[in-house]
Amino acid sequence: MTTKEVANRLHELFQENKWMEAQQELFSDDAESIEPKDSPGMQSVKGIDAIRKKGEDFNNMVEEMHGGWVSEPIVAGKYIAVAMGMDCTYKGMGRKQMDEIALYEVKDGKIVKEQFFY
Repeated sequence: MTTKEVANRLHELFQENKWMEAQQELFSDDAESIEPKDSPGMQSVKGIDAIRKKGEDFNNMVEEMHGGWVSEPIVAGKYIAVAMGMDCTYKGMGRKQMDEIALYEVKDGKIVKEQFFY
């Protein structure tokens, strides 16, 4: 897949709220997921199993999801950027809205790195 094809498929899956399916289908086995250094709770990880666990850990932190959105992807070379946001009630932390930029790097038709800025 080209970077544009990966971007289109990623966006399609995100619009359907299929985050785990996106990881399964589009991520390389040795992909890396990078959080900001001052991230409250989430940590950077490497490898698809660790990325899946990180997603499960996040889902376990959420008491209720009130809404979310994701922008159309922007493609530049081997990179995909999307803006996204969510409105969640977190266990023990209350309701919070969060907006972020996610940057994905594609190599050989697979996502090899995701990095979040919030």
